[in-house]
Amino acid sequence: MDLVVPRTDEQARADSPPAHCPREQSERGAGMAAGINIAPGSDDDGWIVPDPVPLDDGTLVQLYKDGEALRAAYRAIEQARRRICLEVYIFADDETGQAFAELLCRKANQGVQVYVIYDSFGSLGTDRQMLRQMHRSGVHLEVFHPVYPWECRYSWRPFNRDHRKLLVIDDEIAGLGGLNVGREYAGSWVIYQRDADECDFWRDNAIGIRGPMARHFLRAFARSWHYVTHGGRIRTAEFNYNLEAIDNDAAHKPGNQMSILASVPTLSSPLRPVLRSLFANARHSIQMTMAYFAPDDELIAELCRAARRGVRVQLMLPARCDVHALIIAARSFYETLLSAGVEIYERQTVVLHAKTMTIDGAITVIGSANLDYRSIEYNLELSAIIHSRQFGQQMHALFANDMLYARRISLSEWRKRPMSDRLVQWAVSRARYLL
Repeated sequence: MDLVVPRTDEQARADSPPAHCPREQSERGAGMAAGINIAPGSDDDGWIVPDPVPLDDGTLVQLYKDGEALRAAYRAIEQARRRICLEVYIFADDETGQAFAELLCRKANQGVQVYVIYDSFGSLGTDRQMLRQMHRSGVHLEVFHPVYPWECRYSWRPFNRDHRKLLVIDDEIAGLGGLNVGREYAGSWVIYQRDADECDFWRDNAIGIRGPMARHFLRAFARSWHYVTHGGRIRTAEFNYNLEAIDNDAAHKPGNQMSILASVPTLSSPLRPVLRSLFANARHSIQMTMAYFAPDDELIAELCRAARRGVRVQLMLPARCDVHALIIAARSFYETLLSAGVEIYERQTVVLHAKTMTIDGAITVIGSANLDYRSIEYNLELSAIIHSRQFGQQMHALFANDMLYARRISLSEWRKRPMSDRLVQWAVSRARYLL
């Protein structure tokens, strides 16, 4: 089934809600209710969901952390009237996943058009019965790049995965970030879980969007939908919007706007050039919170050059990770980075899964893309690039909050690590393009 994307620009602005909609409208439509973020089984950091930030086109951007994002997504789906589009890497079959699956089935039965793309590898352990029930209920369900060759309608591409996380509701509301649909991302959004005490809760970020920009994210979803339903070149799933705004002086220009980078693994993908440009043109600060940090040598060099020219570069990296080899890979760069003046912090207690960076307090990148080879060379990824000092201040406050639960790594301490650690880190770093 084809997904028809509505017109945008003037008609989109006419159909969109008012630029300064009341708080109660925001809560109803985008789940923008403030609440304390409490992750059972981990530290209660007391972080409060901030107010939404307006962009120049009337779009509202809401920052979320952990379970607040899933709760907002659930509420938005509940209120959907016409169309729901969900693209996700992992659609788990635990209590959280079942709750979303049942809700999507219910909305489909109500006559809402529901489109879901899930990644075959990411959702490899998901119960097929749950997926079949969604299909029987009228959910338009598509799997991205089946792992097993005999399940492919088109070419078999097992190494290219759909790592995007995107939700679009009624062409007016969108959400994206690093969260999949599963219990470890639920945080303060409580769903009954029989084995909750055994679950590791993950620290992640997402944004909610209400207004004209939502239609551009619908276009990104439509590209993915066309690719999984019609096949062809993977480039057809690429969608970029307003990337020309990211020029050499973007962080120091007035205005509040957003760019979209829905990248695909091609030689001409703009993901690496955009990151390199942001690092190279930073003047004052780079704050990065990154789950998987295993970039190529060129990006490491850009971060070191930034620190040496006086930019304050701060990295928040995981002390705990679902892929332990990636912690080792990240640590293989610590001595180089620390020697250049980069500050490195390791987030304690929780599994860090966020993928964000803020440049000069004005440009924020948030989405599904990690700073590793897989995100750049193999995956479909989705990032929003937000040009807003007000939003940058919220990200700075969130980074400062994470620092309360992080351990700073010093160069003198790091140089004392045993030779065995050095050898393992060196070996893993050489193979990081495989991780």
